[in-house]
Amino acid sequence: MIFAHDTEEALVVAVALVNTGTEAELLPDVSALETFLSQWTWTGKLVGDDAELEAVRALRLRLRRFWTATEDEAVELANGMLREARALPQLVKHDGWDYHLHATPPDADLDVRIAVEFAMAMLDVIRTKSLDRLRTCAATDCEDVLVDLSKNRSRRFCEGGCGNRTNAAAYRARKSRS
Repeated sequence: MIFAHDTEEALVVAVALVNTGTEAELLPDVSALETFLSQWTWTGKLVGDDAELEAVRALRLRLRRFWTATEDEAVELANGMLREARALPQLVKHDGWDYHLHATPPDADLDVRIAVEFAMAMLDVIRTKSLDRLRTCAATDCEDVLVDLSKNRSRRFCEGGCGNRTNAAAYRARKSRS
């Protein structure tokens, strides 16, 4: 494990959330948002209305900025999210998880909880000089983001099958030349 479990989980959830808005809208309605949240076992208050959906969709753009940010820009983005939410980090234990950090109450707005969880994770990423682990998929036709949690920092492709597709295309190109 590169980071603490809750840090890695927040990073992976943020990747999944950002990637719901790259090509096709994968959060078209409240039901899709609820499905997304249940896949990631997200806890806390869920209003389940269009305003909440729009707030989460808007958050995706804000989170995506971290993937192109310099270290100083990432610090300002993370600090801004924490200031806005008046985050108060605390150790909590719930739902079978051992102690981990939360910095908002469970009844805070969903977009605020997601933003703060990610900002807290980014504190670890920045402090460990690991900002280079936030990447955009190396496939030329993909704009999805990823977080490289491999020990040797070798991950280049998103979860959407781009690595297989790129490797198959390279293989076919090599075979056609021979």
